[in-house]
Amino acid sequence: HVQLVESGGGSVQAGGSLRLSCAASGHSYSSACMGWFRQAPGKEREGVAFIDQYGTTTYADSVKGRFTISISKDDAENTLSLQMDSLKSEDTAMYYCAGSLEWQVIHSIWDSNEYAYWGQGTQVTVS
Repeated sequence: HVQLVESGGGSVQAGGSLRLSCAASGHSYSSACMGWFRQAPGKEREGVAFIDQYGTTTYADSVKGRFTISISKDDAENTLSLQMDSLKSEDTAMYYCAGSLEWQVIHSIWDSNEYAYWGQGTQVTVS
């Protein structure tokens, strides 16, 4: 049973930084792609940043140059991270970690339906 557990959200002033983490545990979980989505009140969930099994990263235009996604792996669990710098008020949202199945062929990393596993979300507020 795979579990994704986020941490690291909070409140910060514009221009500040936060680091989100997502601990992925369960049966030596490995995925074709993991990423971060966010959803602001009254808006649709949107993709923010992704990293595939080869280490290739992809970013939404709105966060490119400010956010950095990374993943660390050990025998027990993988940890997905999102370093967020130069935060803006428009970055305020609930942030969700997502992971695909290991051997899944991803048709679109931006499609939330591609991801089988989700964290519970962590709130980021920028004022």
